[in-house]
Amino acid sequence: MKTPNYFLISVSNRKNLELCMKYALAGFTNSINGLWTYFDIAEGDYISFLYGARVRNLYKVIKKVAYKNAENLPPWPPVTFRMSGNTYYFPFRLFLKQEREFDEPMVRPEFSYVAENLLLRGGYRKTHFQADTITFYNVSEMGKPFDGKTDSLDLKAETFEPEITFRRELQNIPEIFYFKELILQSLLRKKIRDLIFNEILDHFNIDNKPDEFEILGEKALPEGFVDIFIKLKHPTGRNKYILVEIKTGRAQKRDIVQLKNYLREFNDEAAGGVLIARDFPKHLPDESKVLPVKYNFSQLNEDSKFTYKELLNLLHLEVIT
Repeated sequence: MKTPNYFLISVSNRKNLELCMKYALAGFTNSINGLWTYFDIAEGDYISFLYGARVRNLYKVIKKVAYKNAENLPPWPPVTFRMSGNTYYFPFRLFLKQEREFDEPMVRPEFSYVAENLLLRGGYRKTHFQADTITFYNVSEMGKPFDGKTDSLDLKAETFEPEITFRRELQNIPEIFYFKELILQSLLRKKIRDLIFNEILDHFNIDNKPDEFEILGEKALPEGFVDIFIKLKHPTGRNKYILVEIKTGRAQKRDIVQLKNYLREFNDEAAGGVLIARDFPKHLPDESKVLPVKYNFSQLNEDSKFTYKELLNLLHLEVIT
């Protein structure tokens, strides 16, 4: 049985947090980060709310909905940022079922995986943080089971399914977004196991089975951020890490150098790195620690628009040998 993914959702202010918990509802803005979060979290996954260095409650995602004309849709008012002057609202929604009730500080060792990400980022600028399996098991025992009721909102608004375009002039936010690396990152996290994971393990002479690993989202490192972080779910003695760096366009030699620098941070526990890009230079350095992989979308018509599920089905990966 597949273990659900677990995410911490960063909430911008206390009022919004109270509304999220009152209605068992999470909302994400009409921005690329909001869309990325909406795509990244699936029905059946679990989330907690993160605000003020504290983690609140455990919820199961039971439904995802995107609403048209959400500027005045309750419960959250639009947010205007002073620096940019841009106003954002919340068309992307997750409907939740509360499973556990707790209010715990991030300084607990059980949250160390996510806390390290936050420390290295220097704040909460990201909308969501994927935690590892051990963190999910820990929070599943925190606090107490939730036996109460949450309020419900009757949102009689028109819905839509977000689409992706490969032509900037066709972008019409929030219904149509231009294809960016964050979208590719989410697609690859969900498909890499099905497409090339056995080849990755063989290339790096890893004798563990594929289902012994978990494939996690962006991981903060002292040197920067790795796009996909793969590690053993239950390491014994030592872990095995595979770092995946993603480029929507053509990879450069400097990208291989960057990935090698990331690998050095994990010393002997880094099994290897994977660089995924649309194309590569003809002559790549002979580097056994970095596996180059090309991505493409089979029979893609760049004049068309695509749903996230359609792009998942079209995604293809090829190991470069």
